[in-house]
Amino acid sequence: MSTEPEPEPGLAPEHLRTVRYQGDPVMLTVDGHDFRVRARAGEPGTYDFDWLTGPHEYGFSLSGPADPAMSRPEMERNIRDFLAEIDPATGYLAE
Repeated sequence: MSTEPEPEPGLAPEHLRTVRYQGDPVMLTVDGHDFRVRARAGEPGTYDFDWLTGPHEYGFSLSGPADPAMSRPEMERNIRDFLAEIDPATGYLAE
């Protein structure tokens, strides 16, 4: 007999949620760095940017208006902005 309490209905804790994506990912190479950009399903205007050639498993997310969808030039600009904030010594965002 388990002494664990029964889970309550609702959202799973943040660390247990599975992010779902819609459509095909957009693969971009910006300034020699490869990124995968995916639109979150059920969260219009939210995108996850995965830095595929970075020194760590790393990336960033952006949320904006649902319409219009983010264009490739906008994705590239956001990636350049992200890369400009990376500390070359650590490979992470500069503090």
